[in-house]
Amino acid sequence: MSATEVCTTRHAAKILGISVTSVQQLVETGALTAWKTTGGHRRIPLDAVNAYKRSRATANSGADEIADKESDSAAKTTILIVQDEQQKRAFYEEQIASWDLNASMAFCSNGYQALIEIAKHKPDILLADMAMDTAAGNALINALLTYPDLSDMHMAVLSSMERDPQTISEDLSDGVVFFSNPVNLDELRGYLRGCCAGQERARRFAGR
Repeated sequence: MSATEVCTTRHAAKILGISVTSVQQLVETGALTAWKTTGGHRRIPLDAVNAYKRSRATANSGADEIADKESDSAAKTTILIVQDEQQKRAFYEEQIASWDLNASMAFCSNGYQALIEIAKHKPDILLADMAMDTAAGNALINALLTYPDLSDMHMAVLSSMERDPQTISEDLSDGVVFFSNPVNLDELRGYLRGCCAGQERARRFAGR
């Protein structure tokens, strides 16, 4: 093998942009193939050094891609929709996705699941369709309102309860928005756009 096809640990360190000690550790662990001369000096095939460099670049690129995806996900406004009927969940998903909001959606079929989801992920917006179960919907909203750290979460109730909408709205706590079912999609879209815009402004302010 010619001298141009092998390199010393110092040369390998320079190619890889790491310390000589790190190169020695890679050799010891078998990550880099090497041998010792009769004088006791390590020699490393240049191909092995370049291959390791390429593999590290690929790994870093993959990590960067994952980080970018996580960053993009973190930058989206999160919407949790609570509705027990699969058909209605699909309806909300289709409609909201068509509005081109910078938002992601998650769904729960009951208030208990919603409480677990909120505790784990703290969505930015909660849409609770009270048609699923009036008592469960009220219990969910009342439970959430007792947690101060959820005070910045937007909450909206959708209901087809046979009561005067104004009376229902007055019964809700301040900050909880009411929509009659079947929901006016233009109103819901405007509400969600406003919430998303507010979240984006808050993120920009926090990033200063």
